[in-house]
Amino acid sequence: MIKLVALIPLFPLLGFLINGIFGKKMSKGLSGTIATLSVVASFVVSLLIFFDLQEHPEMKSHVVTIFSWINSDTLKIPFEFLVDPLSSIFLLIITGIGSLIHIYSIGYMHDDEGFARFFTYLNLFVFFMLLLVLGNNYIIMFIGWEGVGLCSYLLIGFWFKNTEYNNAAKKAFIMNRVGDLGFLLGIILIFVTFGSITYGEVFSIASNGSEATITAIALLLFVGAMGKSAQLPLYTWLPDAMAGPTPVSALIHAATMVTAGIYMIVRSNIFYSMSEVASETVAIVGVATALFAATIGLFQNDIKKVLAYSTVSQLGLMFLGLGVGAYSSSVFHVTTHAFFKALLFLGAGSVIHAMGGEQDMRKMGGLKKALPITFATMLMGTIAISGIPPFSGFFSKDEILAHAYEHSPMLWFFGMVASMLTAFYMFRLFFLTFYGKFRGTHDQEHHLHESPKSMTFPLIVLALCSVFAGVMGLPEFWHQTNWIGEYLSPIIAHKNPSTLPHDTEWMLMGIASISAAVIIYVAYVIYMKRNIRPLPEGAVMPGLQKLIYNKYFVDELYDKVIRKPLDALSAVYHYIDTKVIDEIVNGVGSTLNGVSSIVRKAQTGHIGVYIFSMVLGIVAILFFTFIK
Repeated sequence: MIKLVALIPLFPLLGFLINGIFGKKMSKGLSGTIATLSVVASFVVSLLIFFDLQEHPEMKSHVVTIFSWINSDTLKIPFEFLVDPLSSIFLLIITGIGSLIHIYSIGYMHDDEGFARFFTYLNLFVFFMLLLVLGNNYIIMFIGWEGVGLCSYLLIGFWFKNTEYNNAAKKAFIMNRVGDLGFLLGIILIFVTFGSITYGEVFSIASNGSEATITAIALLLFVGAMGKSAQLPLYTWLPDAMAGPTPVSALIHAATMVTAGIYMIVRSNIFYSMSEVASETVAIVGVATALFAATIGLFQNDIKKVLAYSTVSQLGLMFLGLGVGAYSSSVFHVTTHAFFKALLFLGAGSVIHAMGGEQDMRKMGGLKKALPITFATMLMGTIAISGIPPFSGFFSKDEILAHAYEHSPMLWFFGMVASMLTAFYMFRLFFLTFYGKFRGTHDQEHHLHESPKSMTFPLIVLALCSVFAGVMGLPEFWHQTNWIGEYLSPIIAHKNPSTLPHDTEWMLMGIASISAAVIIYVAYVIYMKRNIRPLPEGAVMPGLQKLIYNKYFVDELYDKVIRKPLDALSAVYHYIDTKVIDEIVNGVGSTLNGVSSIVRKAQTGHIGVYIFSMVLGIVAILFFTFIK
């Protein structure tokens, strides 16, 4: 069954080619069906491979050679796929969530003139993400890494007639290039140090590297992860990525692009386990990002922007887990987050669909009756992300926080604050959207309706997963074993089992649950009992609220500190290029033209002149020969 692994990326690639070549000639129904079935087929094969790994626990890692690729004296890079517990989980996330998003997109994008083009990009996106997680070396991972960056550019700027959307796409592309440079330098340093970039070969001799070299490799790889997974300071592209259609937001934020950085660090966990400096850096950046993004989410009014900053914050918690050595816990949270974040984005898309494209929560309210399925499913997703037991988000988030507490109570505290803020702004979103009086226009109210079945079916499936996915990682003192921890144990180089007493774990779980419940009640009092509403657009805000609402003016800071100096520097180079270099080049050309115009006059076209010149030449040669 493992040998079928090549079919997993092949199906979406075929879907991309068929839609890309024949999409305009096909009906929308056929185009969407082909694209969706290609990802569903990949999901089925991924499921079969996952079960095959379960049946043969003695063979946890399988390398499948597709073909011989680069083969020289100093560099050998076969095109190989690696099937192991880590890749199998990510395959299920990518293809499973991807399938539901494709089904949802058939209804959501039905009236869009670029329907076939959208599914073409979507299939290509899934193909590159599958390549990223299946590759058996860093080069194949990097191909997939760059591929998802390209597809994010195409999908974020899908409605390219809007200049702002194009700018958002360029911002994502350029900011990711900054991180990608760090990743590429890390790969080069791995090859220079170990003479290989194949995982098995590198990890088996990683202990031969010096501590400084290992730290440098780990930090360079982390720079790449910071870009792809939107960590401070390379996070500002992700909220702007909301410019793309909502299914794109769900795909990027839940199942594919932003999880690439988590996957890469877990795959390279041996480097971080060997470098305390790198691990501490990952943990500190992660918790700082979680807290920073959570505060920004408090006062955002765009329903998709709130979810975007929520994604940045949740990714920060995952990096906190990676930094404290809880690799399987971070993968557990990646999995549960994929369910409830995809659900929340697709639910937001259902709301936007019903509102005729409106995304401002200040113009919503009272949608509970008009959108009963969307309401119920988004409630489940909101509870899950808020960390309320027994929903999935509680178990995965609590596991990370428990490891953080064991590592440093200070990290745990800041992680807890970020988690509490998450519960507040998510229930703020929920109350403002579904309760109270409708605050939109009469036309919008008249347009309100539940989404078609192609959109509500994925919501129901994701809602069920958001409720029950926590069973994958039940605490060991609740259950004999933590399944996901045991399953991923073969790929974790240096295991750090928890030594927390059960009483302490119960205490931490109690604090997390009570804190979340209290925060949700505070949100209920503010937005339900007191019926407080966000300030209208253009209203004067208090200083701190204005600072947070404007996202701490980070974009403006980058604009002044980075973009404008670079623009000024480029103006200098432009002057040098046009006034100095171009003048020199043009001067050389003009001189040659002038000289050639004089010499050209000697070319009369008369044979007698040419014979006379030849005779003179012969006489000159003889003369100089004899005078010697």
